[in-house]
Amino acid sequence: MAQSVDVSDYRVLNRDNWDERAPLHAVSSDYALEKFRTDTSFLSEVVRFDLPLLGDIRGLRGVHLQCHIGTDTLSLTRLGANMTGLDFSAASLAQARKLAEDASAAIEYVETEVYEAVNVLGAGQFDLVYTGIGALCWLPDIRRWAETVATLLRPGGRLFIRDGHPVLSAIDETQLDRLVIGYPYFETAEPMVFDEGGTYVETVGVVSKTVTHEWNHGLGEIVGAVLAAGLSVTGLVEHPTVPWNALPGRMIHDERGEWRMAAHPERLPLSFTLQARKD
Repeated sequence: MAQSVDVSDYRVLNRDNWDERAPLHAVSSDYALEKFRTDTSFLSEVVRFDLPLLGDIRGLRGVHLQCHIGTDTLSLTRLGANMTGLDFSAASLAQARKLAEDASAAIEYVETEVYEAVNVLGAGQFDLVYTGIGALCWLPDIRRWAETVATLLRPGGRLFIRDGHPVLSAIDETQLDRLVIGYPYFETAEPMVFDEGGTYVETVGVVSKTVTHEWNHGLGEIVGAVLAAGLSVTGLVEHPTVPWNALPGRMIHDERGEWRMAAHPERLPLSFTLQARKD
């Protein structure tokens, strides 16, 4: 349950939380690291979902922002891209590097904040900036994110992001008998503050650093930020599914590993895919 209170340094609290999540996620069957190690053709469910819109990425130099333990980064590498993974969690990157080593994959991993990516990686270096599911909510300023993406891209390069829909993020998941807008839809100066010991996958333990700070960003704000950064939007698709059980008790798991509303799935967008190009 969120509380609207001010914060001093969201980075430290969020990093501590993700550092604790990383080893738990690495042994969770939901992340399927053993399948990645034993099957050289195995791809994450997230990237398999992305494939029809992602298309052919062979030979592209790509960066995966907020890559966590690297399963999607490795999947993009297996599709032929030359990938760099970036994350602010040292513990997450330790797991990502170990997975890449075990899978004999040449992936560079860089520890830094998203907003510092250009300073670390350089401007105009990438054909593809990829951001996976559940990333934007950890960033307070969507325009600064879009400016970072645009600066990382070479002319002709593309942004590909699939994330949870901001309408879903505004729903109060504790209200089980109806859909209630309980959290901000638009970006706010103050974060939503959560204090939860669990995580979004099945794990063998819980985290002790439980406080996190998160922000929602309206779909118009996201698209507007991408346009303001000088990119041309080439695609926007809203999906009735999402990769995690976002509204427990009201969702069903489908054959693609996605979750959808059990009743009236046509009423609620759960995720979106946005693509854009740097001219």
